[in-house]
Amino acid sequence: MAHDTSDSGGGRRVARGRIADHIVEDLRERILSGELPDGSRLPAERELADEYGVSGATVREAVRVLSATGLLRVRHGSGTFVTAEPDTMIGMSVASVVRLEGAGVPDVLGILGALTRYAAQLAARHASDEEIAALREAAEELAMIDDVARTQENLRTYLRRLIAMSHNALLIPLCRLLVDVQIELAAEMSGGQLSEWRRVAGALHEDRIAIVEALESRSPEQAAQAADAYGHHAHQLAFTTLQAKEAEALDPRYARLLAGIFTTRLGPTGY
Repeated sequence: MAHDTSDSGGGRRVARGRIADHIVEDLRERILSGELPDGSRLPAERELADEYGVSGATVREAVRVLSATGLLRVRHGSGTFVTAEPDTMIGMSVASVVRLEGAGVPDVLGILGALTRYAAQLAARHASDEEIAALREAAEELAMIDDVARTQENLRTYLRRLIAMSHNALLIPLCRLLVDVQIELAAEMSGGQLSEWRRVAGALHEDRIAIVEALESRSPEQAAQAADAYGHHAHQLAFTTLQAKEAEALDPRYARLLAGIFTTRLGPTGY
């Protein structure tokens, strides 16, 4: 038996049963289809209430749900805007799982390592010569470590270029998020000390060059091996120090640190 529908004359009448859920689904579809494009301002609350034939409170409930999933962002005093960015949507989902399951740094870096391996294999097959040359340039930039902030950005550039060369639309935003989290973890573990960045990032220079050379050879197998070696060496350098072990003793698996990084990046709505 069908639910009764609203009789207020709105253009998108919805069933009274679980009204807010129907509005959430309709707005989500309008956003994902591009009818409400990224960056656009959502119609005012009163306009949406009239359109759906519901109260303003029901519209606010639907907006809260979509904001929590990263599809909308409320700017107080300005309105509600569509934020249909893959990085944000994936970030919200990953952050929720990290919090719910109590995932730690080994879990996140393990996933990033596996995805980076796959990205390197794809890049060996699909990257252009120009992209590979740009990756080599980014690797060479990392050879000079004289500033913490610049080194972090150079590392981000290198890893993001590697991931982008996979040309995989799902892999790229997922890895971008995890790469950024990895860099922020490294920043925390280094204590902001240039000497630590030189010790870790400097020691990984040959590993980064090895990935480039594997891509230049167009060998997916060599690229995968080089990516694995890089990930293993990076973990060994960053998380086997006395400082890292003392930190883990206070925060097993660095779970609180990881949750804090996601909260900073995505805000409390990520949870």
